[in-house]
Amino acid sequence: MTLFTILQTADTIPADTTGNVAVKISETIDQLAKMPAGELVQFLIDNAMKAGLKILAAILIYCIGAWLIKRARRVAGRILTARHFDQSISSFILSLVSISLTILLIIITVQTLGVDTSSLVALLAGSGLAIGMALSGTLQNFAGGLMIIVFRPFKVGDYIEAQGYEGTVNAIQITSTIIKTADNKTIILPNGALSGGTINNFTTSLTRRCEWEVNVPYGTDLEKAKDVIYGVLKGCDKIINTPAAPMVALKILGTAYITITVRAWVKSEDYWDLFYYFNETIYRKLPEHGINFPTPKMTLVSEN
Repeated sequence: MTLFTILQTADTIPADTTGNVAVKISETIDQLAKMPAGELVQFLIDNAMKAGLKILAAILIYCIGAWLIKRARRVAGRILTARHFDQSISSFILSLVSISLTILLIIITVQTLGVDTSSLVALLAGSGLAIGMALSGTLQNFAGGLMIIVFRPFKVGDYIEAQGYEGTVNAIQITSTIIKTADNKTIILPNGALSGGTINNFTTSLTRRCEWEVNVPYGTDLEKAKDVIYGVLKGCDKIINTPAAPMVALKILGTAYITITVRAWVKSEDYWDLFYYFNETIYRKLPEHGINFPTPKMTLVSEN
């Protein structure tokens, strides 16, 4: 038994006890120590060449396999696109296929190096509990990805708010979902938290309601203020009357001012256009009609 035989591929060693392997290594070292110098050098050269060839073969297999996986992913993507699969499902399937093929490639590469995979399987089986605990988060995210694909609370292209972030869904992967925020940040959210948390999908509805609160000081002519606000709303052609017409009403009688609430419906894609239009226009129109905005006041009382 030589050291190369123990560590390399010609005769792989099955799952053995640590003590037996240590004894075999010790015996091999003793044999090598007793070899003549010339024979030892030749032995090392021969076995180094064998090991080098196997390492080279493993590298070649891995590189070719990685290239084939990329090609397979592209072909699968074209097939899914040609058959008009939903982009969310396509992204999930491609991620699953890519990861599965990569795991298979790693196993084949390890076998090429001569590692006894049965020993590896036995080790994994013996450590199943620890591995399961370590991967619990990953498995939860994988299950969450399946839930998202099956129940489809959102899809690629939807604008959502979840886990304290909001943006457009860019991709649904096997364990995570990628969204792009309005300021072009890439946010990666774990699928486990997404599937078990609250998701606000702004895209599912064709219409949204804009709402503002306009504060004016006490003594303001309420009807005049409402007329000005209605005039601003009528000046925007993006407002729609379904499911309800625009509404302006007194909402709060505050300590220093009154609050008028304003509501109007708009198509989802026009929400922000209307929101900013109203803010800018009402800021100009109210002062033009003699209605000022309240300013904070502080009263100082001297006890002297």
